[in-house]
Amino acid sequence: MAGETMPGRDRLAVISISSHVARGSVGNRAAAFALETLGFPVWSVPTVTLPFHPGHGKGTRIVPPAEAFSALVEDLARSPWLGEVGAVLTGYFGAADQIAPTLRLIEAVKRANPQAIVLCDPATADAGRLYQPKETLEAIRDHLLPVADIMTPNRSELEFLCGLDLADNRDLAEAASALGPRTVVVTSAFGMLRGGTGNLLVRDFETILAEHRLIDNAPKGVGDLTSAVFLARILSGASPEKALQTTTASVFELVARTTKRGADELTLETDAESLRHPMAMVQMRRLAHAGGNRRA
Repeated sequence: MAGETMPGRDRLAVISISSHVARGSVGNRAAAFALETLGFPVWSVPTVTLPFHPGHGKGTRIVPPAEAFSALVEDLARSPWLGEVGAVLTGYFGAADQIAPTLRLIEAVKRANPQAIVLCDPATADAGRLYQPKETLEAIRDHLLPVADIMTPNRSELEFLCGLDLADNRDLAEAASALGPRTVVVTSAFGMLRGGTGNLLVRDFETILAEHRLIDNAPKGVGDLTSAVFLARILSGASPEKALQTTTASVFELVARTTKRGADELTLETDAESLRHPMAMVQMRRLAHAGGNRRA
């Protein structure tokens, strides 16, 4: 079962498929650091290599040729160590044609370990803007959503996926329930308090908001970090509600510490203890929710 100990290893490994930056703490730089800090070996698969986050300015973008990416993923799917894998995390894709090989890898992991968890972070949009080609969003929707156990869209990504404007947390919950995965965590959800924001867990017939103070000008990579920490908590045996609480506390604490220093990237290496043992308080609220997620 995912999260159990295997002979010779303390924890099952996570295949993390996302972007790589030379400088910074986004994409796989954030996800792999968090997962390894919390005790999980990582098989890191880069979908694109960048000098730094594009938000800092124009830089060279190296996307592996489709044939090379597919061959690398097939090597992993045929590897004798596939039984070590307890989860697959997908994030930012460099091209839409990377999604079909990723699906084949997920299917291979599931054959080797039917209890493996698939978490899909549809890293395609933010602040109402789609920053990935529409074909990438559609490929994620059509091919990865049906096999995902957990999905972690931000508010904008959820709107693009469902094609609706979502005005409040009830709208978010209803849209999340219609996506398909049993567990959905919507980041950048609407805060109940003035100046608040949070993460909304939608699972079965429950909707739970973990709320905290909104931090202006937060560094990039918060979504990548949230997905990885939440997955690590679930793999460690935490309930979804407890995973939501501790993940939100860790990420909020780390972002607050980073902005207090005036850093332009998440200071993961300095604040690793915030991942392990967060001290920040978050407000947990159970919200009314009419429907449950479709897949069991």
